[in-house]
Amino acid sequence: MATKRQRRKRRRERGPGAPARPAPRVADASGSGASAPGSAAGPARATRSASRRAGAADPPSALWGSFPLTEIVIFIGLVLLVVGFFVTPPQGFVMIAVGLGLGSLAGLELAIREHFAAYRSHNLLLSAAIGVPVFGALFVLTKLSPAVCVAAGLVAFAGAAWLFASAFSRRSGGALYRLKG
Repeated sequence: MATKRQRRKRRRERGPGAPARPAPRVADASGSGASAPGSAAGPARATRSASRRAGAADPPSALWGSFPLTEIVIFIGLVLLVVGFFVTPPQGFVMIAVGLGLGSLAGLELAIREHFAAYRSHNLLLSAAIGVPVFGALFVLTKLSPAVCVAAGLVAFAGAAWLFASAFSRRSGGALYRLKG
């Protein structure tokens, strides 16, 4: 039994206008836990806690579960980036490039996961991840003029932006963007 002081403390934590605490669960003859007689708090409490666990405000989980792979890759990228500034040029440049690449890939993975789970809209970032490589590949691998390469990159960017926006709209129930989860 809770003391008078403990009951007062619980009342203060819940607030003055908060509803009274639901009746405790007692075991019935079948052995299952049921709410005390005259109480309908059992199912309501279960749905409330389930919606809190898997609500729209929760970020999407990674395919590898709770293992912090994205955070580890970002950390490795940062270490390579910082150390690359202190290493002599051929190896230092490679370390800086690999650090930037790892950090970018980890951020892109998180953006893809959040975008396709309709948690936050990352249309422009994902579209740039399509348009910039198209521009770069055309610029480096072909003899096209830079204006044509830029135009092709912009067309790829615009097409990808439209596709990513429509995918987000379908998954989010009609929202064009969501800045906060």
